[in-house]
Amino acid sequence: MARQSISFTKPNDEWLKAQVDKEEYSSKSELVNDLIRQARKQQAEIDWIRAKLEKAENNGFTNDSQEQILNQSKSLLNG
Repeated sequence: MARQSISFTKPNDEWLKAQVDKEEYSSKSELVNDLIRQARKQQAEIDWIRAKLEKAENNGFTNDSQEQILNQSKSLLNG
């Protein structure tokens, strides 16, 4: 595992210490790694949603009603 030296602002350092003190994490390193994993997962979800929205925008608009769209969505979800 790569070793790094980073600096935190006082409020962030106090928050990190509080999480470790509450035994949520065994160390600040573990907490920082978990936060990075969460941020990476969140970014992957955002990228997936963005790709879906771009695909939908590129496919144009529909004249279907809200009810028709809902029924189509339910049909696709139910197989």
